[in-house]
Amino acid sequence: MDPRITIILCLTAGYFIVMSYIGYSVRKHAKSSDGFTGGGRSFPPFLIGALLLSEFIGSSVSIGTAQKGFEAGISAAWNLVALSLGFLLLALVLAKKYRETGLNTISGILAQNYGQGTRYAASVLTICALSIVSVALYASGGAVLAAVLNIDKTLAILLVGVITVFYVSVGGMRSVVYTNFVHAVVKYIGIVLALAFALNASGGIGALQAKLPASMFDFKGVGWGQIFAWMIGGVGSIFATQYVIQALVSTKDEKTAKRACFYVSSLMIPFGLMAALIGMCSAYLYPGIKSIDAFPALIAHMPTFSASLVVIGLAGALFGGISANTLASATLAMKDFYDPFFNKEKNDRKSVVFIRLAIIVIGFLPLILALFADKILLIAFLGKALRATLAVIVLMCFYAPKFGSGRGALAGVILSVFSTIGWFLAGNPYGIDSSYFALFAPLLTMAIAELLKTGRSEPQPVLHKNG
Repeated sequence: MDPRITIILCLTAGYFIVMSYIGYSVRKHAKSSDGFTGGGRSFPPFLIGALLLSEFIGSSVSIGTAQKGFEAGISAAWNLVALSLGFLLLALVLAKKYRETGLNTISGILAQNYGQGTRYAASVLTICALSIVSVALYASGGAVLAAVLNIDKTLAILLVGVITVFYVSVGGMRSVVYTNFVHAVVKYIGIVLALAFALNASGGIGALQAKLPASMFDFKGVGWGQIFAWMIGGVGSIFATQYVIQALVSTKDEKTAKRACFYVSSLMIPFGLMAALIGMCSAYLYPGIKSIDAFPALIAHMPTFSASLVVIGLAGALFGGISANTLASATLAMKDFYDPFFNKEKNDRKSVVFIRLAIIVIGFLPLILALFADKILLIAFLGKALRATLAVIVLMCFYAPKFGSGRGALAGVILSVFSTIGWFLAGNPYGIDSSYFALFAPLLTMAIAELLKTGRSEPQPVLHKNG
């Protein structure tokens, strides 16, 4: 085996052995279902901020933004600008509201106002949306590891799945928080090193401006329609993502939760600009490659040890994103379906067993689709766009609770799922992005429900105590 590949592989393997040990060492906090899904609570803001940052700058965003930068230029950074704005608004608009509910699932929060039908629909939608994002994460991680380590992509994806499922199923939320802090730091250092190498190899910004089309440096190059679509998907996904709520609830107070959001928001835009510039450098350095290989091709030409750090960071962010998605989905499956219907006696031991099994199943299901995924940023964005529907309903739940009805909210979720995914699969005809359907579907159904109100009071929703 090539000595370079051997060194990168050994360093990467060593890193994840350490991460797995961290997950194993905090297993005492995962003996109860509350400890497993909450991690023991009261995490400081820098740990929560790193947890959220690690997921939202995951390998799908890194590889996907570089891919878009390769194709369209610096305007690819807008998808990270959207996330930055989302976290800023989350701190100002919803952090306090989420904490005041005393609940750690988005479905439980919606059930308070719209009933159990909306609860179950929101839970299924969230699990599906997070699984779609996991497909993009697996695909991007496999692309990097396969290219850099010269191994089969299928094998790379399977390795990622096995390791991630292991340390999440053992350590729960606390292992995710601790390991994602390390992932975020390494990932950020890695992207800085990659950009430094890319600019040096390209001859600097001046050389890029001389060689690349002027449109590549137009900050609105992707078009305002795409930019607004990114805003809808980015802000919506942050407002209504299960693990974001779990993370905010795990802080000791509102001030800590807001500070964590501010940390993440401030780090998003620089990351987006760096990833887009890496894609642009690859377009200049390796014009004949596929756009999906923009970042992996650059890593393959970097010095061994800096390439190792970048690979570790990308792989770490991949693990972090999938672990957060998997734990969030398993939490919803347990609280909304298993405990209410199959564990009515509230046997906590059974709940812990179920959530560990759910993590294994949910962690491995996206692997098959990941083998055929190539438009990584587009796939990841679909997962974000679907959550925009829940963001709209959450905002109405907190700020206009009497508008519409439970049936209107349920209809909005159902309409959004079919119209958003259907439009996406059709290729976004007429240049209209599918995220607009996710935004307007609940607004339409809730407005109709408001118009059709007859004055009869709806049955009061029953909220599960464990919601």
